[in-house]
Amino acid sequence: MKRLQGRVALVTGAGSMNGGLGNGKATAIRLAQEGAAICVLDVDLDAAEETCAIIRAEGGSAAAVAGDVTNEVQVSSAVAECLGEFGQIDILQNNVGILRAGGAMDTSVADWDLMAHVNMKAVFLPTKHVLPHFIERRYGIVTNVSSIAGQRYLGTPYIGYNATKGSIISYTRNLAAEVAPHGIRANTVLPGFIDTPMARNIIEQNTENPKQIDWEALDQQRAARIPLGRVGTPWDVANAAVFLASDEASYITGTEITVDGGVSCRV
Repeated sequence: MKRLQGRVALVTGAGSMNGGLGNGKATAIRLAQEGAAICVLDVDLDAAEETCAIIRAEGGSAAAVAGDVTNEVQVSSAVAECLGEFGQIDILQNNVGILRAGGAMDTSVADWDLMAHVNMKAVFLPTKHVLPHFIERRYGIVTNVSSIAGQRYLGTPYIGYNATKGSIISYTRNLAAEVAPHGIRANTVLPGFIDTPMARNIIEQNTENPKQIDWEALDQQRAARIPLGRVGTPWDVANAAVFLASDEASYITGTEITVDGGVSCRV
């Protein structure tokens, strides 16, 4: 029997830029492969539908839901739509996040406000609106995606991103302690260097001539910083999320799983 047979997962940010494969999309697919029905929530409905098509092509069950996870009305509506479609939610997987470059002096107030607004609300609002259902059923799993950058400086001035990702770790620990008496678990996944469309887009935005980027050479450079010798993939993050959603992790809450190939050991 599949590990998540009979479960329903609401996965935010489960579309992907330009048809690529991000952490949310990979996680939605892997949860479905383990038997869960998936509500694919993304601000881009076409991207959500694309993920659903992949899941259905593999024999899984999925429904696309459009919604901005920083908008409370839309989040509330998305949760209601998921419950209307599948009758329950067992797993909430929060993936949405954005990055803007900048250090303590050169980060603009607009960028700071945007990262705080998106990165923190993207975890807070879906959790807030799914929790009453979890508490009523005395069961639920919340997995939030943060970053190893939320724990340490990695050599690039991303202070707003790092600060807001660090806040997700604290939020999840507090959440886990608060809701544990209701049979609910909450944990955080901390990815390291993962090859995603968003990661590549950020590199392009901070490069004068994006078309001249030698991606192979850049991957080799990044891999040299990683003890396991390779850049991570969204499947690495997705597999950690599957474990945390499964009964194999039934005694794990309020903690973090680092998925970084050993970078944190070296830093």
